Amino acid sequence: MKQDYLKIENLYAGILDKEILKGINLTISKGDVQVIMGPNGSGKSTLAEVLMGSEEYTVSSGDILFNNKKLNNLKSFQRAKEGLFLAFQYPVEVPGVNFGTFLHSAYKSITNKDISIFEFILELKKESKKLGIDETFLSRNLNEGLSGGEKKRMEILQIAILKPKFAILDEIDSGLDIDGVKFVTESIKILNKEGITFLIITHQKKLIENINISKLNIMSKGKIVKSGTKELLLQIEKVGYKDFLKNV
Repeated sequence: MKQDYLKIENLYAGILDKEILKGINLTISKGDVQVIMGPNGSGKSTLAEVLMGSEEYTVSSGDILFNNKKLNNLKSFQRAKEGLFLAFQYPVEVPGVNFGTFLHSAYKSITNKDISIFEFILELKKESKKLGIDETFLSRNLNEGLSGGEKKRMEILQIAILKPKFAILDEIDSGLDIDGVKFVTESIKILNKEGITFLIITHQKKLIENINISKLNIMSKGKIVKSGTKELLLQIEKVGYKDFLKNV
């Protein structure tokens, strides 16, 4: 029997006086690859930010539990220490900050392991080779001058080296070409086999059609309105989301 890993119970949250999440209930088991899809404006990215503890949003009621620990009052860096990771839809550029140095600092902070920069770079090169990422990117500044696809590759590399327990991918396939989508798909398979649990937020069926997902969740107007297997993709492809929104 699978262990409940992340549990969201009747979660309401918003920004200023605007309520965006309106009673989210979702359970994700250890080792799952679960997916959230839905129309624009459903609250999918808000959910990702709230799970990671963004101070931009306020939780008005409900609970977020991870590994049986309540996360509601934890800051983002504390949630990272608990094992959560959020890959952003639009990774920011940080001029003057070397990628390897940044990750070295993040790794030491999250794991509390005292590893030298030399040892860390060796590990980083090993993970890069495993995922097929050019080592020259490691000497670049954080996302500076990178294309959208290259930024997404570096987000995946962060997951590979930081090894979070639970990774949230917020539309990581946005703007990717066919090769970029294939890279992300294959990387998810590799990292899931290594024990990382995933919640993938996407608009594109091509990202998940070659992955054995545990559950597909449809979100609309701040709620999960339908959960099922990958077969739901056929219904979405045929008629869009309208059949799921009739009673919302």
